[in-house]
Amino acid sequence: MKGLYFQQSSTDEEITFVFQEKEDLPVTEDNFVKLQVKACALSQINTKLLAEMKMKKDLFPVGREIAGIVLDGILPLDSEDPGLCEVVRVHEHYLVHKPEKVTWTEAAGSIRDGVRAYTALHYLSHLSHGKSVLIMDGASAFGTIAIQLAHHRGAKVISTACSLEDKQCLERFRPPIARVIDVSNGKVHVAESCLEETGGLGVDIVLDAGVRLYSKDDEPAVNLQLLPHKHDIITLLGVGGHWVTTEENLQLDPPDSHCLFLKGATLAFLNDEVWNLSNVQQGKYLCILKDVMEKLSTGVFRPQLDEPIPLYEAKVSMEAVQKNQGRKKQVVQF
Repeated sequence: MKGLYFQQSSTDEEITFVFQEKEDLPVTEDNFVKLQVKACALSQINTKLLAEMKMKKDLFPVGREIAGIVLDGILPLDSEDPGLCEVVRVHEHYLVHKPEKVTWTEAAGSIRDGVRAYTALHYLSHLSHGKSVLIMDGASAFGTIAIQLAHHRGAKVISTACSLEDKQCLERFRPPIARVIDVSNGKVHVAESCLEETGGLGVDIVLDAGVRLYSKDDEPAVNLQLLPHKHDIITLLGVGGHWVTTEENLQLDPPDSHCLFLKGATLAFLNDEVWNLSNVQQGKYLCILKDVMEKLSTGVFRPQLDEPIPLYEAKVSMEAVQKNQGRKKQVVQF
């Protein structure tokens, strides 16, 4: 039985994924079950986090968002089994029942982004009815679920688009997004647009997709120049607002901190792995997994999925995912 693995010894420029034979794992421990995998979603592997967690291995299993008979869930960060395998062994504390109305690919393709959206909007920013929310890069797989979840809670949503295709995608949302800000040409000022939309009050919640830490002239990567500057985020944030960032290396100068202090604003870091790093949060984590599946079943949100791919194409697809190529969620169907 083969599984897909990532070679951590490879550099960022030379990412290597390989299929390896793995032995059948008997259920020898309490509370562990065998799961026949029906679908597995593909997500980027945070190699830096693995190194910081002292989890470096020659081979690291690929695929943690899985759906199968009878259960589905996200494999823990330290799982030795790849989700891209016919059968895996997993602890029952990482599983939740899949509703009958939800397909295998929908379950696997939405569980991770659903957990991220819940973490950002409910636990880190306390989203409630009537709040204004800026969701950066709303046409991404994560952004679409975050927008739908925010709409469900009665929030006013503003979003950014990185291309004409993304803009057209966001304009098709129902209920409609309050304002779609096209940043693809680099000429639109995100802060000005948000302040104009909110009558100068600023937005209550900002969920970024990364920020620029330097000026455009100093920014090394061209694709980073489409991201807003950290000063723009601070400017458009309203009094008592919440800034949820995915920028793990965010640096704030004293004037930035002072501005946040004057606004009484909060800054939170979105790391969706925190639920698996401590058993203290296990109850909340299972509640989130269950609620994500229920809302998927009732049509509150729908994931943005690409066409299912067979297992033999998983290696090539994972290489593209690791390079952040493509907009829709990639799901391997068994």
